[in-house]
Amino acid sequence: MSKFDEKLELYTTEFKKTLPSESLDADFLKKVTKGLGPSIYNADASKVSGSDEKELETVKKNFLIKKLGLTDSPALDEAINEVIEKLGKSNRNKYRAIVYYLLAKKFNKEEIYN
Repeated sequence: MSKFDEKLELYTTEFKKTLPSESLDADFLKKVTKGLGPSIYNADASKVSGSDEKELETVKKNFLIKKLGLTDSPALDEAINEVIEKLGKSNRNKYRAIVYYLLAKKFNKEEIYN
């Protein structure tokens, strides 16, 4: 099994454990994970700190605005906070791939990855 497949399996398992009531689009999670490139192999870069305002601002600017093409608004901050809450503030494993997956789904931006 490749390192990428191992990471994808980890994210799939974590998603199902953390969000058992949500349906998982495995193909879309794979596309989001692939889009993160080598950052998934870095322990720090592969996770999102839900308590670090600078980190959350980076998610907003680099992912929601630049990647997904959304306009900066309070709705973006609300969406990020909603995803962090959903994954659990005390959960130390808020993987970037899952956070980005949930945000892209929330804003119906799956086509960005086609």
